[in-house]
Amino acid sequence: MQIEVNEIARRVEGRVCGDGARVVTGIQALDAAKESDISFFADVRYADALAHTRAGAVIVREETAGFEGPQVIVANPQVAYAKVASLFQRPLPRHPGVSPEACIHSSAQIGPGASIHPLVFVGEGAVVGEDAVLFPGVYVGARARIGARTVLHPNVSVLHDCIVGNDVIVHAGTVIGSDGFGYVRDGGHSVKIPQIGIVQIDDQVEIGANNCIDRAALGRTWIRQGVKTDNLVQIAHNVVIGEGSLVVAQAGISGSVKIGRGVVLGGQVGIADHLEIGDGARVASQSGVMRSIEPGEAVNGSPAMPHRQFMRMAALTARLPQLNERVKKLEKMIEALAPFVKERT
Repeated sequence: MQIEVNEIARRVEGRVCGDGARVVTGIQALDAAKESDISFFADVRYADALAHTRAGAVIVREETAGFEGPQVIVANPQVAYAKVASLFQRPLPRHPGVSPEACIHSSAQIGPGASIHPLVFVGEGAVVGEDAVLFPGVYVGARARIGARTVLHPNVSVLHDCIVGNDVIVHAGTVIGSDGFGYVRDGGHSVKIPQIGIVQIDDQVEIGANNCIDRAALGRTWIRQGVKTDNLVQIAHNVVIGEGSLVVAQAGISGSVKIGRGVVLGGQVGIADHLEIGDGARVASQSGVMRSIEPGEAVNGSPAMPHRQFMRMAALTARLPQLNERVKKLEKMIEALAPFVKERT
């Protein structure tokens, strides 16, 4: 693809400083870019890379003397980068229609323009929306519904009765609708509680690779519109994740947790069952959440506590060796003074 810098600026609502007629054919990081590439600069830590880059043009927040070529000035270089990168992204490989090597139940409905690759299974009564793409190894269970323009990457499993909305991306190896972890103890035995609910994933959601999203015991596990999850995320039965929330890699969300809108869960966060995480809350990486969190609250640590409190404790923890030495010295001084105290008493 070839595109003028002027056209890039138009698409990202920016302005050009320099030769807007310069043509670029790709996008790369500053240190890897060639003269035919556009790059972006959003962090002063990369000022040296900007000064030495061979890029033909750059996207920046404000005009900089550190680069002599054309510059696209935007309010947010990261957002502009994402938009420009999509211009150069190669389209997904699509199988023309339904592969004869796919296994499609006679009662399943396949929408117009859907791309069904070889070795896909679509079960009884399932529905696949128009222009959806199902890569090899995808399993769509009985009565499951896949929305329009949704992409299921290799070896994704959408089990029976689950619902995946429109414009959803599910990355390789994810399982949607496995049984929730529900047992009741009967003496020394664990009796399985039937998991008869579903998983519902709303529109514009993106699920990372190797996620496990459990079906509800009753009702639904619900991933609401615009949620994005990273790889290796566990979402237990009857969890609800609110619109626009982000869940980073290796997070684990226990059963019946209710997560509000715009929440960010850092990597390796663990949340105990039946808690509520308020709208806009932020949970730092490796935090263990044992209580409900108020809207807008930022927490850190295990057990999780207000972020500022955690930082004060972390600072004190770093000083523990010195404080321990001071305590030992004070103990010795007290021992040395003890005989004099006894004489006076």
